[in-house]
Amino acid sequence: MLIDTYGRVATDLRVSLTDRCNLRCTYCMPEEGLQWLAKPDLLTDDEIVRLIRIAVTDLGIEEVRFTGGEPLLRPGLVGIVERVAALEKRPRMSLTTNGIGLERTAVALRDAGLDRVNVSLDTLRPDVFQTLTRRKRHEDVLRGLAAARAAGLTPVKVNSVLMPGLNDDEAPDLLAWAVENDYELRFIEQMPLDAQHGWKREGMITAGDILASLRTRFELTPEGQEERGSAPAERWLVDGGPHRVGVIASVTRPFCRACDRTRLTADGQVRTCLFATEETDLRAALRSDAGDEEVARIWKLAMWGKKAGSGLDDPSFLQPERPMSAIGG
Repeated sequence: MLIDTYGRVATDLRVSLTDRCNLRCTYCMPEEGLQWLAKPDLLTDDEIVRLIRIAVTDLGIEEVRFTGGEPLLRPGLVGIVERVAALEKRPRMSLTTNGIGLERTAVALRDAGLDRVNVSLDTLRPDVFQTLTRRKRHEDVLRGLAAARAAGLTPVKVNSVLMPGLNDDEAPDLLAWAVENDYELRFIEQMPLDAQHGWKREGMITAGDILASLRTRFELTPEGQEERGSAPAERWLVDGGPHRVGVIASVTRPFCRACDRTRLTADGQVRTCLFATEETDLRAALRSDAGDEEVARIWKLAMWGKKAGSGLDDPSFLQPERPMSAIGG
């Protein structure tokens, strides 16, 4: 198992397939983009599948989430999904995407074995979308969402980040739209993972702000009485159900105590936390002909050193050097 000194066991693996993206979201990267990883630095398809196999068969991983950057930009994505689906201990597989390109790939991904998708969409207004992402691709995302739903990649989850002065008035409209289209909406607090290091706690839209806005139009009932456990989203039934809405409050309501995640970057580094400042190199082990046991040992040692929490509430908190696009969601 991938266990740490606090008794937490990682069963959820987030795999970044690329650091590249075809949007330029203001809370993620500058308009001109970033210096992308060189191709030789990226894990190959074979290396990705091997590490996932080790994680699933030897280290107890039960769920794999493919992320980026934008994972649909990875040429071998469908083949990777198909090979992971063929593992003897088949993990549950999902994909986090901006939705551009999903219209043409949803069926192929489903046929390869993908179970579901999370699609990022922060606004229903094309002009605001262009301001936030610096691209005119709003309609492409909507078509991608519809294609995922039609292909059965359900539940289709929509991730939204609210930004002051841009889309912070849209929470009720987004939820009404999600209910109408049978998507599961999840709001995510803006996190200090932008490449510009311009994030400020003051003025950010908090979970409390989001819930107060939603309650101006909807009745929200906590889903069940049990604790959310390792699930990042707190969820509420909308007007008694069956539709639900979630809020991921990594900043104001952290869930580190029950975290069950381990992360693998596109260049083969293990990250024990989204906000970690240290990484452990698995790519070097693979390329020095290390056996599966040795790779697993290095991974277990990395996870054993996982910290108690993200440190966001510590005055000495330092934002990771890598932005979200280079870490993976």
